[in-house]
Amino acid sequence: QVQLVESGGGLVQAGGSLRLSCAASGSIFGLNAMKWYRQAPGKERELVAGIIPSSGSTDYDDSVKGRFTISRDNAKNTVYLEMTSLKPEDTAVYYCNAAVDLYNDYVYTSEYWGQGTQVTVSS
Repeated sequence: QVQLVESGGGLVQAGGSLRLSCAASGSIFGLNAMKWYRQAPGKERELVAGIIPSSGSTDYDDSVKGRFTISRDNAKNTVYLEMTSLKPEDTAVYYCNAAVDLYNDYVYTSEYWGQGTQVTVSS
């Protein structure tokens, strides 16, 4: 079994910064991709940023480009989301998502979600 534990959310004023962390633990054979999603009240969950841990390749939603940075520590199976120049519209619950390679006689991939961490940006 695999667990994703997020931390780092909180309340911040507009223009401020926060750093989210997502640590994956369990019987992990490898990590294919790790992503951050967010869901604001009354809205659908949306993809914010993603990273391929093996290569470091990243991708961002246009709304956060230049403000958010996703990074990883492969030794710790941890992904980070550095959020700067935060805006009230960034307020949401942020979820970590991971495509994890598992091994049971053969390698297969399963998807996992964290429990979410609240980010609130006041104006």
